[in-house]
Amino acid sequence: MDLQSILSSVLDEVYEKNEYPALAALEAEWSETRPFEGLRVLVATPIYRNTMTQYRALLAGGASLLVGFSGMNDPDVVDFLKDWGIPVVTPAEMLEAESRGEFVDLVLDCAGPFAVLHPKIGFVELTRSGVQYYKDAEKPVFVADSGIVKRIETSLGTGDGYFRALEKLGFAGENVSGAGFEGKKLVVFGSGKVGSGIALQGVRRGCAVSVVTDLNRGQSSAAPLEKTASSATPETMPAGDFSAVLEQNGVNVVDCHDYATVSALIEKADFVVTATGIKDALAAPELQKSLLSTSAVLANMGVEDEYGEAVPVEKVLNAKGPLNFILEEPTHLKYIDTSLALHAALAERLVQEAAGSTQSGSDCAAIDEGLRFPPQEIEQRLLTIAIQNGVIGPEICSMLGGIPTEMD
Repeated sequence: MDLQSILSSVLDEVYEKNEYPALAALEAEWSETRPFEGLRVLVATPIYRNTMTQYRALLAGGASLLVGFSGMNDPDVVDFLKDWGIPVVTPAEMLEAESRGEFVDLVLDCAGPFAVLHPKIGFVELTRSGVQYYKDAEKPVFVADSGIVKRIETSLGTGDGYFRALEKLGFAGENVSGAGFEGKKLVVFGSGKVGSGIALQGVRRGCAVSVVTDLNRGQSSAAPLEKTASSATPETMPAGDFSAVLEQNGVNVVDCHDYATVSALIEKADFVVTATGIKDALAAPELQKSLLSTSAVLANMGVEDEYGEAVPVEKVLNAKGPLNFILEEPTHLKYIDTSLALHAALAERLVQEAAGSTQSGSDCAAIDEGLRFPPQEIEQRLLTIAIQNGVIGPEICSMLGGIPTEMD
């Protein structure tokens, strides 16, 4: 059996194609066009069963696949990949390989651990938290999180994952439909895609929700999606703020600098969750007493430790790691399909640009370098496929109608 067939033997028993319509469309197309033929592609999305759908699409496109390992994974899936001969590699191992003259062509990264590599063509970074590692990149870097598509995962899927994780841990009792959260006080730190997604999920589940955010920053944080990629830097890619949308849905929005009000919310809360994406975001001395004394269930949904060293690891669920990663599927495939498809489609775009540059006789390194936004036509195509063929089409339409469309 070839690797595609091996992956299909697992995936086709678990998922319907309407759970991953965008990746299914790319897989079908790439089986014919083979855009990655002869290329070594390292993909570093967290290693879980549902992310194998992305691996299969890349293999269909002819990629010689390496899977990047950097901490977030299902050990059983890692073992499965290794057993079937798919290399699972760390950043250190890849740097050692480079010292022997062995380079990959493309890196599809997640949160930046493989930014230290030197691919021949370029990078695609999946998350905003990884952008900081690419500010001095010498090759082109597409940032998938700077467009609309990623909101399906972060605004819909991550919020869903937070509550599913709480349910798994027994905080909703036996009622996994969500009614167990009725009337509970939820405090969310952060009003970007992830924070607003958690907050709106809380509203749907009957929580009394408060969101703590920097209201001053929110007034000037929006940037147009049409902003040209070549001028993008970490500083010109600010996190979005959806405070107005939250307030329209009955969410209490509080300024993070109002320490007295924030402390009171923490002390009275049933659940507190961080989603700012900022290390030590809650480390202000004015908040530490409330965080240490509250009986609320504390959790983090970001990559960084947002609580600070003063809050013991054992006081925060999952030892301060992203709570949804205790699940077999941290985010359901139906919510990450378009993100993973965009991740891969942007790699195809880099290949196309490199081929065009070669044909014109210019050096590949002369391609537009630096951080770049996803082309709108790629995002629109994937969104159309997801809406028309996906099981969450109505949810996507509702999201796009309820959340501002400027870049986050």
